[in-house]
Amino acid sequence: MKLKNTLTAIFVALASALPIQMNSQAEAAEDACKAYFKHPYIITGRPFKALLTGDEVAEFHTTLFSGTTYRIAVGNTNKNYLIFSVYDTDHNLLFTSKDYENAPYWDFAVDGYLDCIVEAKLDESQAASGFAIVMTGFRLNEESK
Repeated sequence: MKLKNTLTAIFVALASALPIQMNSQAEAAEDACKAYFKHPYIITGRPFKALLTGDEVAEFHTTLFSGTTYRIAVGNTNKNYLIFSVYDTDHNLLFTSKDYENAPYWDFAVDGYLDCIVEAKLDESQAASGFAIVMTGFRLNEESK
């Protein structure tokens, strides 16, 4: 009976610590992402968060407008293990960080407006699982001031 109580206590302790550890990993990933938005960039909206394993892909939609330079950034706890790609609504690839050594952010400017899809996935050669945080921000172009 004592062994059963001990095992139960261990299980409860481990189960209660897991959300704290996951939350701290998510916070670290979010902080890493926020670091790419120093002045003159401003974060827009709330971050998109996902826990990815294997070949899972996190997807979100955004609209980019002319007259503004946008920054799309991904944050994680391990440098360069996330790949992010930007597609138009017909799923034509516009950009992928894979072509730039998994760059953690990229700046975009468009003529008119562009509805786009941003996907984030793991570079499976670097990690089997992890948090993906995607943020967008903007900087006014000099000519629009």
